[in-house]
Amino acid sequence: MSRISKDQVKHVAHLARLAISEEEAEMFTSQLDAIISFAEQLNELDTDHVQPTTHVLHMKNVMREDVPKEGLPVEEVLKNAPDQKGGQVRVPTILE
Repeated sequence: MSRISKDQVKHVAHLARLAISEEEAEMFTSQLDAIISFAEQLNELDTDHVQPTTHVLHMKNVMREDVPKEGLPVEEVLKNAPDQKGGQVRVPTILE
């Protein structure tokens, strides 16, 4: 017995705005049924003593420590700016 019908495949294709032929609907129905069947095998596993995880690998923060330090001099930052005024970069107005 199929776990998904051809009408359901056509409905999902319609929602995704995909045009599929009758042959494609048949093909996708059998492929999706095989995928669902494979996923249902996971229900047979005994997971009573398995702790839930959010990631399979142990994750840790690998960023450097946030230490304040001196920035670039204003003159060096502005030397490549095409337009500047009063120590700031000037940009075109985008709001009226």
